[in-house]
Amino acid sequence: MSTTLRPAEQNAEQNTLPPAENTRPPAAQTGPHARRFGLPVAVCLVMGNIIGGGIFLLPASVAPFGTISLVAFAVLSLGAIALALVFGRLAERHPQTGGPYVYARAAFGDFAGFLAAYSYWITTWVSNAALAVAAVGYLVVLFPAVGAHPWSMCLAALTVQWLPALANLAGTRYVGAVQLVATVLKFAPLLLVAVGGLFFFDPANLGPFRATDQSAVGAVSASAAILLFSYLGVESAAVSAGEVRDPRRNVGRATILGTLGAALVYLLGTVAVFGLVPHDRLIDSEAPFTDAVNAMTGGTWGGTLVACAAVISMVGALNGWTLLSAQTPYAAARDGLFPKAFETRRRGVPVVGVVVTVLLASALTVYNYTAGSQGVFEVLVLITTFTATVPYLLSTAAQIYFLASGQADRVHRGRLVRDAVLAVLAFGFSMWLVAGSGYAAVYQGVLFLFAGVLGYAVLAARRKRAAL
Repeated sequence: MSTTLRPAEQNAEQNTLPPAENTRPPAAQTGPHARRFGLPVAVCLVMGNIIGGGIFLLPASVAPFGTISLVAFAVLSLGAIALALVFGRLAERHPQTGGPYVYARAAFGDFAGFLAAYSYWITTWVSNAALAVAAVGYLVVLFPAVGAHPWSMCLAALTVQWLPALANLAGTRYVGAVQLVATVLKFAPLLLVAVGGLFFFDPANLGPFRATDQSAVGAVSASAAILLFSYLGVESAAVSAGEVRDPRRNVGRATILGTLGAALVYLLGTVAVFGLVPHDRLIDSEAPFTDAVNAMTGGTWGGTLVACAAVISMVGALNGWTLLSAQTPYAAARDGLFPKAFETRRRGVPVVGVVVTVLLASALTVYNYTAGSQGVFEVLVLITTFTATVPYLLSTAAQIYFLASGQADRVHRGRLVRDAVLAVLAFGFSMWLVAGSGYAAVYQGVLFLFAGVLGYAVLAARRKRAAL
């Protein structure tokens, strides 16, 4: 898909944008520590945020359903790619920092924009805490002393959170460097299994195509419910569009290439593990990639290799998600829909957003280890799976709105049918994500989300009073 606009279209689009949404970075944000991302770093941001630590457990999670789970993987990959294409098209027309927030506000007004920004922000800081806690489990494999006491585990989790935050505070130049290095390092062992494992592939290890008594449709749906959230993060480049060079061109490309790359690694990695580890062992495996590496090498050093890859993977994901956690509140703050403090930038990074986000994630992490209420923590993480889909639904609905309303400055008439089909598919995929969250998560997520309406009321009243 070409994401290049004709000059006439570019002029028409630029004339419709309000001054606050100018994509050129302020002069104060330029310098040796502030650098806009090129296409390679933007692709790494998307891939790194999609692929966190969950991939290291996915093969074992879906193994009980049999190899039919690969069908679910393929269906989900198509849905994620449709969503990526929609984000690419939206980013052409609205290449500003904020992504889903910008699209929802442009289509439906301030309140929809606030809901997109607020729900996305909730998702990022709670997910950051969850990633850090999960990373500690792999750190214990490398450094057993870390797991000796809850406080040592808590300290390790806080360290894993604050190191990426410090890289963000140092400037976008360092964010991009860390993301690029982390992506390369974590994909080395994944590709070792995904590609190298195919040479040791044994079809006898695959087990039955359908391992449960469910129908084919039921088995696909059940395995899809586990895999649904593996593709959260496709919006990463769109959210950081203001920090990407030539965003009209590169955001769409990065979103599509990053999603395709993640889908390829997911699919090849799962197929390879299925063929390396016998099905009856894979069902009970707590470290399927470790077992796969051991099967390839005949040794027992796979655990250390996979633990290193998992820690690097999650630190890289935290680096990218920390940036995204500050970008959406920054975009909303510029429009008066978030507290003005979130608008503060240094070295190209919204520093207040980074600090507030990491403090909230740290507080949740400390609570997890001190209160011992893992049930509460798990509920919060489950709620974020719902809040993450709200910006997706609003973004795809915005694209459908632009297409249906025939807005010439946002719709390429020659590609109207194709874009409409993609938007409908992406909307359906987003609804599937919501359904996969479960009734409890949707119910509690709605309450969590609407709690922010009071904040919106105060900010909207303040804007109204200032305008009088």
